Amino acid sequence: TVAGPNSAEKKSLTDEEIIDFLKDNLDNKFLESLLAHSDAGLIRLLEDLINLLTKKNIILFTELPEKAQEKIIEREQIREKISSQNIIVEDIL
Repeated sequence: TVAGPNSAEKKSLTDEEIIDFLKDNLDNKFLESLLAHSDAGLIRLLEDLINLLTKKNIILFTELPEKAQEKIIEREQIREKISSQNIIVEDIL
């Protein structure tokens, strides 16, 4: 069967069919851009996970490596600055 004009199928960027299509039809710069976008989402997820674990006292923030603490604090400060200017942080970070 042929898909109609109103047909839609949702797939994840990590779906094997999608990856194969992208490999065959897109250049490396676009694929690198997709990877970077995915990395940004993963970073935010990890930050939220760390916040949850510290709020529940499962881990202490100070138990994280010093460089990780610095990066997290730096990103929190940037987010605070952006939110104080009424910009939607999730759209940026």
